[in-house]
Amino acid sequence: MDNVITATNLTKQFGHFTAVDQISFEVERGEIFGFLGANGAGKTTAMRMLCGLSKPTSGIGTVAGFDIHTQTEKVKKNIGYMSQKFSLYDDLKVWENIELFGGIYGMNDQDIKVKTDKLMYELNFEKERNMLVASLPLGFKQKLAFSVAIFHQPQVVFLDEPTGGVDPVTRRMFWEMIYKAAENGITVFVTTHYMDEAEYCNRVSIMVDGRIEALDSPKNLKAHYSAKNMDEVFQKLARKSQRKE
Repeated sequence: MDNVITATNLTKQFGHFTAVDQISFEVERGEIFGFLGANGAGKTTAMRMLCGLSKPTSGIGTVAGFDIHTQTEKVKKNIGYMSQKFSLYDDLKVWENIELFGGIYGMNDQDIKVKTDKLMYELNFEKERNMLVASLPLGFKQKLAFSVAIFHQPQVVFLDEPTGGVDPVTRRMFWEMIYKAAENGITVFVTTHYMDEAEYCNRVSIMVDGRIEALDSPKNLKAHYSAKNMDEVFQKLARKSQRKE
């Protein structure tokens, strides 16, 4: 199997507190992998380690073939990232945001120009090209932020609560973009509070108190926990938590 993300006994401690406790998993190329957990479960800390933003206390991990201990800069160049805050600059125009992030990821000027024009057409953003991002509707910002995150064709894109605060129709449209990215070989690593979105993932991991309590396809998890939906699975596991948020 072509694993783009691997983690073996990955651990992060802050003093005497263990935020992430020896988690192990693998994610295949082109997979949509849901990374779930209640607030305080450790999923954000784990994601920061995988993105090269925080060094593990112990354990090993690779992302896009690079070691998250010793090759963090190479990890960063081969991933994309989008958060609930959309990671865009409101005081820049649409095309300026695209060119800025293309440059940050090391693309050359000619490739940036060609891909920017193509992206404007694909998103039907020709009229919005010169608008300030601050003036865009929420759904437009979301589409743009995701497009910017994968503009450099990364091997992995990390999505941290990307659909918070948007309506169900826009969320569904966003997930269609995720499917398309996965079909093009980009691995999608996503955290979400919406359990209906967990159903869209190929596999789902659920963290409780820093540990992975369950990891399987939504279908298998529902069968294992005799649950009608992923929300029931999540609630059964989250009740085990001993931590306060």
